[in-house]
Amino acid sequence: MKIFSFLLLILGLTAFVPKPKLTNVKLGSGLTVGVPAGFMPLPDDGIAVKYPSPRKPLAVYSDPSGRVDYSVAVRPTTFESMDYGVLLKIYKSSIQRLYSKVDFLKEDIRTVNGRDFIYFEFVSTVTDTRRGSQLAPIKKYQAVQYAIEGQQLYVFTFVAPAEEQAKWQPTAQAVMNTIALK
Repeated sequence: MKIFSFLLLILGLTAFVPKPKLTNVKLGSGLTVGVPAGFMPLPDDGIAVKYPSPRKPLAVYSDPSGRVDYSVAVRPTTFESMDYGVLLKIYKSSIQRLYSKVDFLKEDIRTVNGRDFIYFEFVSTVTDTRRGSQLAPIKKYQAVQYAIEGQQLYVFTFVAPAEEQAKWQPTAQAVMNTIALK
């Protein structure tokens, strides 16, 4: 009976947790995303510094501290949405190769607003393995969602420090659940 009362108390308290506040932003024809309140778009020079790549992301939004980002990238692809089962395995392997260690929290193909997405949620660790290095490992909480539209691969990424996972996980999940791609 005590366990039942405790579970009922926890359920009651979590029912009153406020949902993250998001602002819908249209990023192009047929693409709308929810951006967390208080996040601001990074200017092109900020994107170039934070995300050096030959192909800059379509958009990057950052919290006021600059430690938490939500980005949307578009890449050409020859795959189709019917390939999601294979792509899930390919992308999981790619993620594992990018980091020293990856702890997957969720990985699946899911439907959001009538569209299928490949979804990963994980904590990544990068360790400096150079001899004599005394740098601390860098740990990040990440939620990544992929979708194919025509010949374009859309990549939605939410990144926060791992020590702030509890704070940002509900926001990351809410952001991923608001994507509308037509």
